[in-house]
Amino acid sequence: MSPLRTLASASAASALALLLSGPVLSDTLVDNINGISVDREGDVTRFTGMVIDDDGRIARLLSRRDRRPENIDFREDGRGRTVIPGMIDAHLHVMGLGLAQLTLDLSGTNSLAEAQTQIAAYAAANPDRPWIIGRGWNQERWGLGRFPTAAELDAAHADRPIWLMRADGHAGWANSIALATANVTAASTDPSGGRIERLAGSLEPSGVLVDAAMALVEAQVPPPRAADRDLALHEAQELLIRQGVTAVADMGTTIENWMTYRRAGDAGTLRIRIMSYADSVPVMLLIGGTGPTPWLYDDRLRLNGIKLYLDGALGSRGALLKAPYADEPGNQGLALLDGTQLRNLMSRAAMNGFQPAVHAIGDAANAEALAAIEELSEDFTGDRRWRIEHAQVVDPADLARFGRHGIIASMQPLHQSSDRLMAEARLEPARLEGAYAWKAMLEAGATLAFGSDAPVEPADPFAGMAVAISRTDADGQPFGGWIPQQRVTREQALAAYTAGAAFAGFAEGRFGQLAEGQRADFLVLDRDPLMANHEQLRATRVLQTWIGGRKVHEVAAAREAEASGR
Repeated sequence: MSPLRTLASASAASALALLLSGPVLSDTLVDNINGISVDREGDVTRFTGMVIDDDGRIARLLSRRDRRPENIDFREDGRGRTVIPGMIDAHLHVMGLGLAQLTLDLSGTNSLAEAQTQIAAYAAANPDRPWIIGRGWNQERWGLGRFPTAAELDAAHADRPIWLMRADGHAGWANSIALATANVTAASTDPSGGRIERLAGSLEPSGVLVDAAMALVEAQVPPPRAADRDLALHEAQELLIRQGVTAVADMGTTIENWMTYRRAGDAGTLRIRIMSYADSVPVMLLIGGTGPTPWLYDDRLRLNGIKLYLDGALGSRGALLKAPYADEPGNQGLALLDGTQLRNLMSRAAMNGFQPAVHAIGDAANAEALAAIEELSEDFTGDRRWRIEHAQVVDPADLARFGRHGIIASMQPLHQSSDRLMAEARLEPARLEGAYAWKAMLEAGATLAFGSDAPVEPADPFAGMAVAISRTDADGQPFGGWIPQQRVTREQALAAYTAGAAFAGFAEGRFGQLAEGQRADFLVLDRDPLMANHEQLRATRVLQTWIGGRKVHEVAAAREAEASGR
């Protein structure tokens, strides 16, 4: 029996009904708008109307003085509201986001006691589930000063195995029965690229497993069924479309995930656009064979390449550093691949035109990824668009290297505001000068692509833009911004969520800008993001979401205003 429940209300038929909620495709005029689009450099194009053809592409942008076409089948009055391209999340985990909606979510907990209460309540409400699974805990947010233990999880529920992923996805928390089921004992050795946390003064496992060690327990967790996956994709799409995200780069696509996307595409219920990066070479070759797949389902799905993990994360002290952690001397993090393995995997992908996307968080990991790209660029010429995912902590001496060989800096602004205090604890101030260095990446000549890493962070591009322009969190802290010289402009931030993110996934010319010939993916907003401060950006409301010339989401207030003529 799967640990997830299938909800009959989320049937394929209801999802298809949502897909068809907009006008049947025909020539459409969207008029009386404050239209905004940006290119990769952040140069702005403004317009007041656009014509969408019956293929869902933009046929023409109109200025205020342009005569409006007469032979139009459908006209949408924008009532002067702002229209921007659909936002692209350049790094998230689609199925992880969807499954997180169906399992235990601890991301809002502020203490261990609060988490224990929530776990106990969830277990009581779901007595038929053989495992309790979930994610989102964060010992830093709890102010715990250490990892939680199996005994503390037993105190919440000890009768069934529990497995809970940390917020960053790089550590898992198990109760005693889960450890026993996985045969994780004092005699267990740390796997390569992983660490079993131990109780102080002994070899007994504490209950937390980091990076590669997580597989010891995960191998015992019942996998989601196909119906669970279909429901999770439905939930993920619903959430993303409400937030104004019309396209994503899915990092670490499994074959099960890929087949879920294909089922949705075949059924006509795949609404968002997915640029996929396989989780391994075998999966990459199984899906793509001799190279990236064609664009499928009217530019809604393509396998681009492969996601490679070079190190772990700062929160679990798995990020690979050049010097030890300030708060744990002797620990420099975890290398999930050595230099030879990294180059071999990148070469295997590049030889068939697949795009490698390398997860690198610590300064040593980023230096290794840069060195590999520099070496491989001598053998693999042309437009490669090597991607480095996260690039969170970079030695300032290495920042200029991001401007060479067409490197994409795929970064997540919300990580900066969430990680600030933890990063300051993990590293000395001098080692943070190149941390979350968006402005320096642009100045070096890298293409900046912004995302969320959802479900690690909320898939909220406007909150991400707010951080990008201010370097402050939702409370406006720290005053004046954290390392404020790394702020970017509003135009640059919007470009990183649209044209830059499309370019990062070889999708330029298809979507990412509002321009003639591109897919008509756009948002109707309650404000102009290029005229908003960071507080106003966080409050931005997506009134409508259009994908491929169809209206797929509209808030009730916007419908009521339309009906009343306001």
